[in-house]
Amino acid sequence: MKALVLKAPGQASIESVSEPRLVQGDVLLRVRMIGLCGSDLNSYRGKNPLVRYPRIPGHEIAATIVEAAAPLPSGLAVGGDVTISPYTSCGRCASCLRARPNACANNQTLGVQRDGALTEFIAVPPEKLFAASSLSLKELCLVEPLTVGFHAVARGRVTLSDKVAILGCGGVGLGAIAACHFAGATIIAVDVSDEKLAIARQAGAAHTIHSAVHLLHDRLLELTNGFGPDVIIEAIGTPETFRAAVEEVAFSGRVVYIGYAKEPVAYESRLFVQKELDILGSRNALPADFHSVIHMLEQKKFPIDAAVGSIAPLDEAPEIFAAWSADPSHFSKILITIP
Repeated sequence: MKALVLKAPGQASIESVSEPRLVQGDVLLRVRMIGLCGSDLNSYRGKNPLVRYPRIPGHEIAATIVEAAAPLPSGLAVGGDVTISPYTSCGRCASCLRARPNACANNQTLGVQRDGALTEFIAVPPEKLFAASSLSLKELCLVEPLTVGFHAVARGRVTLSDKVAILGCGGVGLGAIAACHFAGATIIAVDVSDEKLAIARQAGAAHTIHSAVHLLHDRLLELTNGFGPDVIIEAIGTPETFRAAVEEVAFSGRVVYIGYAKEPVAYESRLFVQKELDILGSRNALPADFHSVIHMLEQKKFPIDAAVGSIAPLDEAPEIFAAWSADPSHFSKILITIP
């Protein structure tokens, strides 16, 4: 079968690979469509420290059940379309024992520590599958990236009385915006792209700030009666935005970090104590987040067509990666179809 293989940093090609063997308990899936995200771009560029080459990327998945090695759980059926939780959990580490397998110390994500789904067929355990017959393939591909934002909003304990600033309106940031909108909160979306801010408004943002044009500090105070946001969710991953989250959040507020800063961050640490902040990390997602996103998408409360920038077939994926790496700002959400 065909697959896109990252052979080395900057080297992607379509290769012939072995078809998966169906072992006891697994489900064989025909991959239909894959979404690409920033972690895939980092893997292509050689900037993802968790990736070893060669590696098949792909963890945002729409697929169809082809065969099962055992009776399928209720809600799943051969021929049905599904999306997938791409994470593993060991069941033994501190996070797993606290019923937080999304933060498993030994997690292996599809397309990162193990081969992913940018190929024709994959085999996965049935407990990783989420059926949603009413969703399109495009919607199924967006479930996983949206869950990451939904999980961050759950970590931040966002309520309808909160004013929440989302720093970064990429795929994960849009998930956080959608989740806050679903919770009834007032959303302030922050980015340096007019196009992304326009999509953020469609996803539920009440206010937007182009931080390259307007002073972030001044605009946040204007929009929050001089207090600062109750919650700030950081979905970019730069030292500047990591610091801004702590500096701009209200006293006794909550800060949730999703992005990884690519270098060490120097803080004015007195703000942690003086403001008595809750500073939280957010990693991956839980099954409940998948169900919440699917429920939202079933209600057609997310601007799918606006969020998807381009769709290309598998054979064009190497050229897509090269062009994306050369000019990331030219691309929004990329979906790859598997013929």
